[in-house]
Amino acid sequence: MKVFEIDAENLTPREINSQVKEAACEYDKIIIRNPNAKHYLAAGVTEDVEIEFDGSVGYFAGCMCDGPKIKINGNAGWFVGDNITGGEVIVEGSAGDGAGQGIYDGTVVVRESVGSRTGEIMKKGTIIIGGNSGFMTGIFMMGGRIIILGDVGDDVAESIIRGVVYVKGEIKSLGYNAKLEELTFEDTLNLEEALTEYDFDIDDYSEFKKIVPESTRPFYGH
Repeated sequence: MKVFEIDAENLTPREINSQVKEAACEYDKIIIRNPNAKHYLAAGVTEDVEIEFDGSVGYFAGCMCDGPKIKINGNAGWFVGDNITGGEVIVEGSAGDGAGQGIYDGTVVVRESVGSRTGEIMKKGTIIIGGNSGFMTGIFMMGGRIIILGDVGDDVAESIIRGVVYVKGEIKSLGYNAKLEELTFEDTLNLEEALTEYDFDIDDYSEFKKIVPESTRPFYGH
């Protein structure tokens, strides 16, 4: 494996991203040292490459990517993995608001807790949160799945159109057009497959609650 290292200590986000995109064409893995919570890092990468951050990142890390496997050994700010169309973004710590916002496909994983509006307007793909997720998780969700291993705040799945939200912990309240549906055997199999792939050890999958749209046309009648 060909590995390229970047010391981001004295570089701007633009300089870091320029080096990342150039190295992604030639190397198998890129390690970024001292990211120091800078914003917009690894944005718009379309190569099939591993990118590892040795530290925390700021807003919009890994946004608008298609293909790379990004690992953040720290925390992330708002909108991590925003609008990705493929690949994966894994945050080993916690993240701010809007994790996985607007994703078209791919996977966003946050090992610990996140802020509000997780998966807002997502179209497809998978978001896994190892801890808690704040209010309006899954708002305007249009497809895909969100899996919350902890608790979820008020108005979960507000105005959901399509897709599904699974919650293992407590649900503070459901949003407009969201309803609880019985968990099926197929659901438990899919949950086990997704969570095992990312090394989450779950004892009892039957504890998950399943949230789906009450109507696919909530603003125009059934």
